[in-house]
Amino acid sequence: MTDTMEVLGKQIEISHPDKPYFPDDGITKRDLVAYYARIAETAAPLWQGRAVTMQRFPDGIGAEGFFHKNAPDHFPGWVRRAELPKEGGSVSYAVADHPATLAFLATQGTITPHLSLARVDRPDHPDRMIFDLDPSDRDFGKVRRAARHLKDLFEALDLTAYVQTTGSRGFHVILPLDRSAGFDRVRALARRIADRLAAAEPDSFTTEQRKAGRGDRVFLDTLRNAYGQTGVAPYGVRAKPRAPIATPLDWDEALGRTGPQDYHMGNIFRRLAQKEDPWRGIAQAGVAAETVEARLDALGTEGRDVVG
Repeated sequence: MTDTMEVLGKQIEISHPDKPYFPDDGITKRDLVAYYARIAETAAPLWQGRAVTMQRFPDGIGAEGFFHKNAPDHFPGWVRRAELPKEGGSVSYAVADHPATLAFLATQGTITPHLSLARVDRPDHPDRMIFDLDPSDRDFGKVRRAARHLKDLFEALDLTAYVQTTGSRGFHVILPLDRSAGFDRVRALARRIADRLAAAEPDSFTTEQRKAGRGDRVFLDTLRNAYGQTGVAPYGVRAKPRAPIATPLDWDEALGRTGPQDYHMGNIFRRLAQKEDPWRGIAQAGVAAETVEARLDALGTEGRDVVG
């Protein structure tokens, strides 16, 4: 059986539309495609120009999924591709420049899209610095505290940061950049910021990569700030029960009672009907890494109480 759906003039075929993707929640393949078609008005501007790594579950979340980077030849011609170098060759990525692309990728079993931190026209120069706040236990209050400290530090530097749930265990905090610096410089700067937080509250936060060395502390993960690494797409669905969504938040929500899986396919559109997307200004908020470095230098050790 095949169904069709039209998204802004593009015809999308859905094979086996009734296949259960989230069997315990009654969510089918058709439902997932319809979600991405509907969310595209909000999400597509946040995805535009970025290489998409597809996390695919062709048989639903009850079966093992896999990551897929290369856009196959059978993808329709209107799905933009970008050929990006990798060690020993290149990869032809799908680029979600058309809102219909979000829905089409779902027809391929892509439950969770992951996006590059740089746009494909300058793949070595990220426009998003990402901090993945990853808890080591069930105390989500420590994740909120880490997010608060990051927010306070960026405000002390006169910078605007953005936050989203991951739809899984933690939060992502994003600092938008102006693409003047390459990944090596951005990664070093992110690590400098994370180290500052970890030093201010070493019993709660850590930059230790080894899980065995973290104890019950929140891992301030900056490792995604590298060429070829990704972050979960804003408004991407996660392959977990209830189909939770990586949801951009405003800071009052993030520092209040909102948890990492509070928003899902069953309530996200009610949320968006009640408020604007908190990330709507992110593309215009980019700052130079050099500026961040200079302001950190000026803040010096006297500013440690900002995060302590």
